[in-house]
Amino acid sequence: MKYVVLILDGAAGWPLAELGSRTTLGYAHTPNLDALVAAGTLGLAQTVPPGAEPSSSAACTSILGYDPIENYVGRGAIEAASMGISLAADEVALRMNLVHVADSMMASYACGHITTQESRAIVAELAEALDDDTFKLYPGVAYRHILVVKGHPELLECAYTPPHDISDQPIDGKTPHGEGAALLLDLMERARPVLAASAVNRQRAERGDLPATDIWPFWPGAAPEGLVPFTELRGVRAAMTSGVDLLGGLAVLFGIDRLTIPGVTDGADNDYRAQIEGALAALEDHDLVVVHVESPDEEGHGGNTQGKIAAIEAIDREMVSALRDRLDEVRVLAMPDHPTPIELKTHVGEPVPFVLAGPGIAPNGGSEYREVAAAATGLLVDPGYRVMDLLLG
Repeated sequence: MKYVVLILDGAAGWPLAELGSRTTLGYAHTPNLDALVAAGTLGLAQTVPPGAEPSSSAACTSILGYDPIENYVGRGAIEAASMGISLAADEVALRMNLVHVADSMMASYACGHITTQESRAIVAELAEALDDDTFKLYPGVAYRHILVVKGHPELLECAYTPPHDISDQPIDGKTPHGEGAALLLDLMERARPVLAASAVNRQRAERGDLPATDIWPFWPGAAPEGLVPFTELRGVRAAMTSGVDLLGGLAVLFGIDRLTIPGVTDGADNDYRAQIEGALAALEDHDLVVVHVESPDEEGHGGNTQGKIAAIEAIDREMVSALRDRLDEVRVLAMPDHPTPIELKTHVGEPVPFVLAGPGIAPNGGSEYREVAAAATGLLVDPGYRVMDLLLG
C-alpha cells in the first residue's frame, strides 16, 4: 500500500457574511475533494489538544501521528533543525520575523511578504552588527528567520506574542516579557538603527515596498530528546515536501526524508502541479509522502478572502485531481492542520475536516468537503494524532 497525506495549511475557517455564511473552504469550488468525500470517509479531527497553542507546530505534529504534548518541541528548535542548526544544551532557538511597525502598530508581520533574497541580505547586515557570544542570527525563508541565544534558558519561560496574532493592532504589551525578556528587548532596540540604515530597506522604500523596521523574536525551543523516528514508530518509510521550515524541521526531527522540488514555495506562487508530481514520483521508493501546502494559511493571515479561496481551488484543481486518478492504488488523507479564520487573521484550535479515501476505505455518506458536512457525519477523531492510525490501518 502507498499513502499520501495532503495538508492544506489553514484552509478551514469560519462562516463569512460576504460568502453567504459559508467558509472559504465551503465556498471554494472543489470537485475533486468532493469526489474523495463521496468515495471515502469524512470527519473531523482535533489536531490541537487542550492547552496547546493552536499553531502548525502542534497541529502538524498530530497529523504526522505524534502526540504533540508528549513529543513537544518548541517551534524555534523545529525550524532551526530544518536549517541545519545544531543547538547546544545551553542554547535556545527562537523564530525571528522581520516586521514592519508603524505608529506602534503591527502593520505587517511579514514585512510586506519580503522576498527571501532581500530578507537574507538584511539578516546578514543584522548578524554583522549584532552577533556575539550570546546571539547568533540565521537567515531563513522570506520573513522567517532564527535567533539563537546562548546561556539563557529562562527565555523558554517568557511570554511571547506571535506577530501574526496582532496584525493591525498596537504592539504595546505584546513584546516579550518575563524573566530574561530584557535581554531580547535590548536586542530588538539595537536592531532598529541597523535596519534603518540598511541599503536593502532603502531600496524597498524607494519602490514603495514596506521596509523591515523591527525584529520580532517568539516561539522559543531547546534541542529535543527522545523522539522516535517515523519509520520505527509506524513501520513505513516516509518523505515530505513543503515550502516552510517548520515542516522541514519536523521531517528532520522525525527522520522523514525531505524532497527538493523546484517551484515549491510558501505562497500563491507555489507550483502546485510540480509539487504533487514530485511527491507521487517519490512513492517509487517511499511508502508514504506528506505534501504540505502553505498558501491558504498565508492568505488567511493576510485577511484575503479571495486569495484563500483561490489557493484552495488551486490545490483541488492541480493536486487533488492527480491524487483522485491514483485512488485505486494510493490511500489519501487530505485535511487542514488548523483553521485560520479570515476575520481573525490567525489560528484557532477547533477541529478540522478530514477526508480519507482509497483502497479499503468505505464511504460514510458524505458528498461535500466542508466543515459543516464533516461535523454532520458525527465522526470526531480526538486526539487528532489517531488519524494516522486510520490512514495506515
